[in-house]
Amino acid sequence: MHEKIIILDFGSQTTQLIGRRVRELNTYCEIIPYNKFPFGDTDVKGVILSGSPFSVNDKEAFKTDLSQIRKKYPVLGICYGAQFMAYSSGGEVTRSNTREYGRARLHVKDVSDELLGNIAEQSQVWMSHGDSILSVPADFKAVASTEDVPIAAYKVAGEKTWGVQFHPEVFHTQEGTRILDNFLSICGCKKDWTPASFIETTVQQLKEQLGDDKVILALSGGVDSSVTAVLLNRAIGKNLTCIFVDHGLLRKNEFETVLQNYEHLGLNVIGIDAKDRFYKELSGVTDPERKRKIIGKNFIDVFDEEAHKLTHIKWLAQGTIYPDIIESLSITGTTIKSHHNVGGLPEKMNLKLCEPLRLLFKDEVRKIGLELGMKPDLIFRHPFPGPGLGIRILGDITPEKVRIAQEADHIFISHLRTVGLYDKVWQAGAILLPVQSVGVMGDERTYENTVALRAVTSTDAMTADWAHLPYEFLAKVSNEIINKVKGVNRVVYDISSKPPATIEWE
Repeated sequence: MHEKIIILDFGSQTTQLIGRRVRELNTYCEIIPYNKFPFGDTDVKGVILSGSPFSVNDKEAFKTDLSQIRKKYPVLGICYGAQFMAYSSGGEVTRSNTREYGRARLHVKDVSDELLGNIAEQSQVWMSHGDSILSVPADFKAVASTEDVPIAAYKVAGEKTWGVQFHPEVFHTQEGTRILDNFLSICGCKKDWTPASFIETTVQQLKEQLGDDKVILALSGGVDSSVTAVLLNRAIGKNLTCIFVDHGLLRKNEFETVLQNYEHLGLNVIGIDAKDRFYKELSGVTDPERKRKIIGKNFIDVFDEEAHKLTHIKWLAQGTIYPDIIESLSITGTTIKSHHNVGGLPEKMNLKLCEPLRLLFKDEVRKIGLELGMKPDLIFRHPFPGPGLGIRILGDITPEKVRIAQEADHIFISHLRTVGLYDKVWQAGAILLPVQSVGVMGDERTYENTVALRAVTSTDAMTADWAHLPYEFLAKVSNEIINKVKGVNRVVYDISSKPPATIEWE
């Protein structure tokens, strides 16, 4: 196994960003709920406590016993994490008269401090808190302050334990990366977690996990399942059979194109045309969660049926990645949305589940793919949801609506490629809305469908900003969709960011 940092998640929106920053420093980390520390895991080198939407004084605040963690591991508390350690040790944390949100100037008081000693004596940090630490126990020493917060960072005597009121994981904290790097050095991390080391470790783990068992893999045509296929192929070779299902909700001509793209990978791929089956099951269904569940269940049913046609299949492999896991499971008990890869699985599957990428972010998956020697045009293909156009057609699904969505999407994506914008956008697509509006074409009045174009920039899908595409480009795409896609007379552009919106509409 590989050394790791454990990030205890107390519900902060930036917890995943902490993980991203640690991984960028070539150190493996895992994000787990605040009360699920993996005692007994000998690979743990240190612990980071995340922020939280709660105050430590709230009755519903997330709290846990740190007595078996502190002193045994180096600990870094961030924002709420820092406040919680001070509070639980007898310090005073209270709603401050001066609330800090945004940029602040950090002043380092102790230049000999292991965590902060080698950063600039004064630097910009990012604050986001309404509570302040008013006092700390005698063995807590303030090592940094801001103009408004006397205890902006502290060190605990006799322990490798620190708390920082600011957010080192956020870009606006100028020395944030160095601070996190210092903490990893304090933990004794080798910082040698690279794509090559991941491949070597994962291939070995897959060989041990699967042995001589046969595996069936759910290919989608996207980078996640493709990288999964190549990793599995390297580990078990001929024991892997890939299944690519046309559920009738793929992009235009995608079924044929994807099968051709896999030829160079040397994979054993079986193509299944299941359009009619999915359309029948989805007929009249408008609720997005029900659609996701139906699509997910039918995927598994198809795989299960195909597995029975083969011999001795024991595993179902999927390209599930970390954002899928994070968004499908919430420590607050609230699911943002179920994902095709992790939701809708029947309770009694005949196949065991194999998900070798489940702890990777999207950009890490791409780095793994390049290290495996896969073609860049496949690696840098935009993400496409597992339920496909099923969640880009709002309302019920019909073959006619699928045609409209496919043709509009094809025009949009083709133009992005033609003008060189495709690689500058994280994800793009066309959404067919359950809205009809009046239009005029020639001398005739029309009452037809509305299509929304969606394009975002992102690094890991946890946050995203709407892509600022040129007006001239959007005008050209809109004009072509209205002129060439029968049934559409209006095109709009989505300028919502994530959060508060999600990338997909359903």
